[in-house]
Amino acid sequence: MMKAVFASLPRRSVLLGVAGVFASGCSSILPVPVVPQLYVLRPQGAPPTGPQVRWQLSVAAPDAAASLDTVRIALTRSPTTMDYFANAAWSDRVPLMVQRLLIQSFDASGRILSVDRDTAGLEADYLLETEIRDFQARYDTPDGAPEIEIGMQAKLVRMPQREIIGALNATQRARASANNLDAIVVAFNQAAGAAIAQIAAWTLSTPPAPVT
Repeated sequence: MMKAVFASLPRRSVLLGVAGVFASGCSSILPVPVVPQLYVLRPQGAPPTGPQVRWQLSVAAPDAAASLDTVRIALTRSPTTMDYFANAAWSDRVPLMVQRLLIQSFDASGRILSVDRDTAGLEADYLLETEIRDFQARYDTPDGAPEIEIGMQAKLVRMPQREIIGALNATQRARASANNLDAIVVAFNQAAGAAIAQIAAWTLSTPPAPVT
């Protein structure tokens, strides 16, 4: 009976029907995409204290190498290699997270007239430019808890002259309490929070009030 049915169909219809049977039979063995667990950076710490400043600041998105300009959580086991934790990701690209946290740190201080992203159209007196040079978990031993290393260079630029009036290298480290992602992300928060606080405090104490 099946032979008679196939015989009455055009050759193209038969081929498509057979292909459909094979496709439906194979669909159950295709790998299911793994959705990564998302982690957020929420450093806990006191905002920088000090006198009020009477100028406005724009914060540029940090520069970063392609290996760090990603949502993936980086790790290294030697000075010449870079890898990433499997099935885990940051909630945003690393430079955008750092930019947002810097702005939040300035806002939380209550010391600055106005601060925003450099793309927001703010007529800023100064521009903060940063470069992320390290943002990874560094393993000294294969199974030990890694040390988180955050390294950033900051430059403060007077606007609109675009004159660099100061530079800072901020490097902070924190050892994870265990070799699991929850503990590692806690250490990322500690190191990143310390680096961001260092940059914010330095920025607020570096320039004089703009000449009006």
